[in-house]
Amino acid sequence: MVFARTCLTSVSLRSVKNSLFKRRHHSVVRDTIFALSSGHGKCGVSVIRTSGPASGDALQLLTGWKQLPPPRRVTLTSLLCPTTGELLDRGLVLWFSGPKSFTGEDCCEYHVHGGPAVVMGVLQALGTVQMLRPAEPGEFTKRAFQNGKLDLTEAEGLGDLIHAETEIQRRQALRQMSGELGQLYQKWSHRLVTALAHVEAFIDFSEDDNVEENVLTSVDSEVKNLQEELEDHLKDSRRGERLRDGLHLVLAGATNAGKSSLLNLTSQKPAAIVSPIPGTTRDVVETVLNIGGYPVIMSDTAGLRDSEDPVEKEGVRRAKERLDNADILIAVVDASKVPITRISILAHLKSLLSFPSSEGKLREVLLVLNKSDLLDPPGHAKVQELCKDPELPTACFLSCQTGQGVGDFIYILKQKLEKICGDPLHGAPSLTQTRHRLHLNKCLEALEQYTIYREQDLVLAAEELRISYRELGAITGRVGVEGILDIIFRDFCIGK
Repeated sequence: MVFARTCLTSVSLRSVKNSLFKRRHHSVVRDTIFALSSGHGKCGVSVIRTSGPASGDALQLLTGWKQLPPPRRVTLTSLLCPTTGELLDRGLVLWFSGPKSFTGEDCCEYHVHGGPAVVMGVLQALGTVQMLRPAEPGEFTKRAFQNGKLDLTEAEGLGDLIHAETEIQRRQALRQMSGELGQLYQKWSHRLVTALAHVEAFIDFSEDDNVEENVLTSVDSEVKNLQEELEDHLKDSRRGERLRDGLHLVLAGATNAGKSSLLNLTSQKPAAIVSPIPGTTRDVVETVLNIGGYPVIMSDTAGLRDSEDPVEKEGVRRAKERLDNADILIAVVDASKVPITRISILAHLKSLLSFPSSEGKLREVLLVLNKSDLLDPPGHAKVQELCKDPELPTACFLSCQTGQGVGDFIYILKQKLEKICGDPLHGAPSLTQTRHRLHLNKCLEALEQYTIYREQDLVLAAEELRISYRELGAITGRVGVEGILDIIFRDFCIGK
């Protein structure tokens, strides 16, 4: 017991020293950085940004002003080369005095004409100013985090927003960048650090009758509630990560069922070779699509059949590998060849796609009955009726040759994507990073260990709470020991 408590004290002292070191480190005067913040290439306007203590000096050198302009006001001015006095451009300037800026430091934005020569001239002029250097990738956002303007989840949300390619990705990134996910984790962290402070106080001061006896019962209840909330948060089917990275849709079926034709119709380009010769597709053909605002990666695969051709066998192997990792399996069936009955369709799906799966769970499958143009009216009506059969997976009837029914296929596909990912604007904020999931799982494991150690050794139980607190703090990037000390002396009148 004494040894364990000594270790904890050493850990606490090291944490305090590290915290003080970081404070001293961040107070050191930094270089001023500059970079092109807008996209590269010819454009109407380009934005060049500086951040750091010399931003004001650079602005005065490039404009010839005797004093800095009012913050957050746009000013039209001439930009001059500091060494030669040559006119570089006439553009707009915005001055942001720290800490009221994106990075928390003095910042300036130069909105100049977007020609490569103009941009290069202004960048070279900034490079001649003392204490200025080109920014490293992500350094503006890194400084915003270090100066407390963003936590790590907000910084990651900003990165996702910059790379968002669809409407739903934009919504999810904006919500994370607004701080909702970080606020959720901060609330959990506050509850954890409060519980830890109460346990530490009980360990150190219970013999002096300064701590209420029921404090540990309250901590046990709080830990149990946190475990349940964490478990619910983790049971999200990875919808946030799927939405961030793109959902995998796999077209599968027999040879010449129309998989490649459906891929080309959906992507509206000749992504895959279409031929009446069976087995034309021998490798996986991918295309990235935006379906109803949801990002998807659609893969056309080799026709599933037994073959002695080593190349085709490898294609079939790759196709089956993709099926195992698919978010949605699009089973394409040639309705003109397969007998149109529920039993025959289910048997066909089972032989092609192992439907249901070997684990006995129904996969997310969209059944596409293709080649409606080859059926006579009675057969056409029979297939349409079969599409409504509740015993079958969601089905649609279409013709890749004429395009009839493809609109219904896209509509049904969008519904399935919405079912998997949901709307990121509603409900609790979603996990978007594998990193978050890793830390949350470790946090949950530590809380489970607390319950085990609770009756054996309270010091070890407290250490598990400390570990869980650190894991949560690692997600947002805000971990410190000062919070524990503050709560101990706020909630308990020690030394009264």
